[in-house]
Amino acid sequence: MPTVPSLPERLDRLPWSRWHWRVVLALGVAWVLDGLEVTIVGSVGSVLQRTDTLGLSTVQVGWAGSLYVGGAVLGALVFGRLADRLGRKRLFLWTLAIYMAATVATAFSGGFASFAACRFVTGIGIGGEYAAINSAIDELIPARVRGRVSLAINGSFWIGAALGALLSLVLLDARVLGPELGWRAGFLLGAVLALAILLVRRNVPESPRWLLSQGRVEEAERIVADIEAAAGVRPLEPAQAAKVDRPRVSSLPTLRQVAGVLIRRYPERSAVVLALMVSQAFFYNAIFFTYSLVLTRFYAVDEARVGLFIVPFAVGNVLGPLLLGPLFDRLGRRRMITATYGFSGVALAATGAAFLVGALDAMTQTLAWSAVFFLASAAASSAYLTVSEVFPLEMRALAISLFYAVGTGIGGFAAPALFGMLVASGSRANVFAGYLFGAVLVLVAAAIAWRHAVDAERKPLEEVAPPLGPWL
Repeated sequence: MPTVPSLPERLDRLPWSRWHWRVVLALGVAWVLDGLEVTIVGSVGSVLQRTDTLGLSTVQVGWAGSLYVGGAVLGALVFGRLADRLGRKRLFLWTLAIYMAATVATAFSGGFASFAACRFVTGIGIGGEYAAINSAIDELIPARVRGRVSLAINGSFWIGAALGALLSLVLLDARVLGPELGWRAGFLLGAVLALAILLVRRNVPESPRWLLSQGRVEEAERIVADIEAAAGVRPLEPAQAAKVDRPRVSSLPTLRQVAGVLIRRYPERSAVVLALMVSQAFFYNAIFFTYSLVLTRFYAVDEARVGLFIVPFAVGNVLGPLLLGPLFDRLGRRRMITATYGFSGVALAATGAAFLVGALDAMTQTLAWSAVFFLASAAASSAYLTVSEVFPLEMRALAISLFYAVGTGIGGFAAPALFGMLVASGSRANVFAGYLFGAVLVLVAAAIAWRHAVDAERKPLEEVAPPLGPWL
């Protein structure tokens, strides 16, 4: 008698279908929204310093970015734990609602205090999205394409970035709304997009893998059968499905047990993930949160035209994961993570040197950054892919949130404020020192990945990281 495939095996064998595209659209929009938020602030950073808007200082613009990141860290920690306890679906609905409310409130900010507070809460919603959604994506997408899909979704941040840049160009135009009202309209439009996606996301099912860990076998079986039908695959006969073994119900591991898994069971994996998350967080947040400040201070770009320079930068960031993503499934995780981190570090150092000696203008600086982040975008996306697939299901969302929080807290929270001060100094040498530090961080991460990264390509999640079960 042939062996009856398990529910995870049935998910992994599915052909790519319209159902998978719907999941990608509904869940991947979290990064679009994050990109939209960050870019609107980046594009209007100089505008917010005007007396007819919020009258912020350069340092306050940097601190607003840091508080957004701080909120994202808190949101990841709180909602990551809840995603393992309550399920993926409930949390990715809650976090999107929080984001939407905070974004609306941001549009009505009256000064630095209210603007910073709203940015902090917006970050909470976005940070909570990361853990629940990365878990759900990996648990729903077939193993053979998990790498490229995860990279493409994480890279969609830059679709939001391009959208935010274009919106800023239109809304800040004096013939449309102008600086005084245009930045407020940008945040309101982000909330409208979130509302539309909230309606779509309601139809995404709970992760069958998570349901199995809770002993909810019948519900998991029903969802998998519905997915198979949507993908055009003939489901198992009821008699066959009834033969599927009932898994042992997994209890939620305590924080002490989680620490034991990270430190004693998978210390090399933890070291790799920490290095990847810290370096990419500093690399990105340092540069992008102060992008508009560099353009306006060192290249005299008009405040209302900053968005025009963000578009090519965003294009490079979108194309990187899309074009390089398939190689993560074909050539393997370790090789590609090492290559993208290593080459992006070298490219940033070279671009920083050209900036230091004044060899670039606004457009060539933007094109150079676009080339750097073609590689860096794939590298950063692979960090989220790595943390979401190398730890057991019972603690997957919490692991994502922990490493996101630590990595972003170390590498991301201080970076925007630090670079805000470096740019405010008016010294190219100071800014270059920041770029060089970011380059060194990603080069160190590349070396660690080459030695310890996991070859998880095309493997079921249960093979990459077996459920905790009796190990606890």
